[in-house]
Amino acid sequence: MGMLCDFLWSDPDADIQGWGENDRGVSYTYGTDVVGDFLAKFDFDLVVRAHQVVENGYEFFGKRQLVTVFSAPNYCGEFDNAGAMMTVDENLMCSFQILKPAERKLMGGFGSMMGARPSTPPRNKGT
Repeated sequence: MGMLCDFLWSDPDADIQGWGENDRGVSYTYGTDVVGDFLAKFDFDLVVRAHQVVENGYEFFGKRQLVTVFSAPNYCGEFDNAGAMMTVDENLMCSFQILKPAERKLMGGFGSMMGARPSTPPRNKGT
């Protein structure tokens, strides 16, 4: 499929060295050694990636040399994950804003889960 596919679909795996098969059925997995070699070759400090659900919205890998940021809380209504946004300041310090998943409520007694937007809070009258 090519390099663009591999950029999108490859995933880190703490249990391997080098490259391995990906459980997604496409592209590869890679170990901490691959991340370290990549950073050294291109004189980078950190790889920032996405396209993989992580429970707390972001997750570091390989001695904090790689971070996965996933910004969709409660992904597809199937995961109870938080989302996150990463900010990098002028000193190259990274910080994260966590997006908590909204509470799911049973609607209409049918047992279905409703992923609707929360209602708008009432306006404060007189101010």
